[in-house]
Amino acid sequence: MEHNHVNDPEVIRRLLSTPARWAIVGLTNNPARVAPSIARFLREELSMQIVPVSLDAQEVLGEPGYSKLTEIPGPIDVVDCFVNSSKVGDVVDQAIAIGAKAVWMQLGVIDQAAAQRAKDAGLEVVMNTCPKIEYPSLGAR
Repeated sequence: MEHNHVNDPEVIRRLLSTPARWAIVGLTNNPARVAPSIARFLREELSMQIVPVSLDAQEVLGEPGYSKLTEIPGPIDVVDCFVNSSKVGDVVDQAIAIGAKAVWMQLGVIDQAAAQRAKDAGLEVVMNTCPKIEYPSLGAR
């Protein structure tokens, strides 16, 4: 039986209000993409550390890039997924493998089975929304 994931407002609040290290998968320097502006928001407005992850391991916003989650030295708290829904399952499996604490699937990124695998592995899951959309609803920190 498949369960449809429902975002927990308390998980969103905790992820956006607790300083953390975010691996941002799909982050490049392409100004036509939304990922760079969200990475900047996470770093500058929410004081998160960002780690760019893309196939060509681009340096983004002055941060060294990596091509896979497994190449990143040190722990990752949140894996933020800017990838197509058809590819996010692999990213979620990598997040589980590296011991990430949470997976955040961006607006339009939906994979119910991957969300369930992450939850079953003990990760917190947010799906089909964006930190910049959710943050104003948190009110004052």
